[in-house]
Amino acid sequence: MISNSVNTNVGAMIALQNLNATNMELSETQSRINTGKKVSSAKDNGAIWAIAQSQRASSQSLNAVKDSLDRGRSTIDVAIAAGESVSDLLLQMKEKALAASDATLDANSRTALNEDFKALRDQIAKVVSNADFNGTNLLKTGATAIAALANADGTSKITVNAEVMALGGSIVTVAAAGSIGTATLATAMIATVNTSITNSSSALARLGTKSKAYESHITFVGKLQDSLDAGVGNLVDADLAKESAKLQALQTKQQLGVQALSIANTSSQSLLSLFR
Repeated sequence: MISNSVNTNVGAMIALQNLNATNMELSETQSRINTGKKVSSAKDNGAIWAIAQSQRASSQSLNAVKDSLDRGRSTIDVAIAAGESVSDLLLQMKEKALAASDATLDANSRTALNEDFKALRDQIAKVVSNADFNGTNLLKTGATAIAALANADGTSKITVNAEVMALGGSIVTVAAAGSIGTATLATAMIATVNTSITNSSSALARLGTKSKAYESHITFVGKLQDSLDAGVGNLVDADLAKESAKLQALQTKQQLGVQALSIANTSSQSLLSLFR
């Protein structure tokens, strides 16, 4: 080892190496404090960064899932609101049909009841045709099932079948031209309306169950997204209390390193005393 040389100052070299190492640690700590992350890029820790990116992708994809579920739930809720109106109209129609089945009614009373019945019947058609949300109607003739996304990969969906409540269908069996103009027609209509009430109640129960399923899945997706975000945080977030303490230590170490380098740099000057 060269101990007394003006060409090679080993002490200064070692002090500089240590100071550079301290500066690198200090820069890393300051970056963690500034970003709040211990892994902010792939060069910090490639494996952890890749895992975190994958989880971020899943979490962000769940936003699309929640949007899809929200649209689906709104579509179902609109259908339920319209279906309940249809059911209420059917109850009123039954009342009119039962009153018109009385053979002792005079012509004027029967005509008035029939007009009321037809107005209620036509209102059902209007309610069903207006039960749209975002261009989707689960109650009108020709309606098809809807399917909302259920997972971040799009491989699972929650399907809701249409419940067609148009007049003359399998649920509302009252014909579009149905009337209670005679006691015979009114008597027959009572049974038809009763069937329609039963069918519509069953259809509404199915829609209600699906709406509840959507609501439950939205809650689950929200919790899943929170768990993924927390997991990413555990992987990449910095412990700022720890980093703050480390910052203080490194700053002190840096100052000492500068002093050590200064001392090492002055050691060669002591050789001048040998030539005086």
